[in-house]
Amino acid sequence: MEYFGKRWHDMGGDPAGYINPDEHDFSLWEKRVDALMVLSSAKGLMNTDSLRRVLEDMGPEAYATMSYYERWIASVTQNMVEAGAFSPEELAAKMENVRARGDTYGQAS
Repeated sequence: MEYFGKRWHDMGGDPAGYINPDEHDFSLWEKRVDALMVLSSAKGLMNTDSLRRVLEDMGPEAYATMSYYERWIASVTQNMVEAGAFSPEELAAKMENVRARGDTYGQAS
């Protein structure tokens, strides 16, 4: 087997410096993405391997432009479409419905 080096998503062993986990307070949407991953896994819609497959297939641009949880929600969404939980059209309709609420729930009509 020939070794060609690391792919863009493989950050293992790279110098990163000290990371203080207390410096990052997860936002509500990040917590919801994590919960969605756990719940969809529990329902058999995806697993760690399928999450990783989509993440690794995203390409280097995703790793350069998207945050950790932005990549996760893209992977969870792709896995749920593949599992038949909803169609891209159903997702688009729901996203439009949510967008129409406004920036806050108080603006919803």
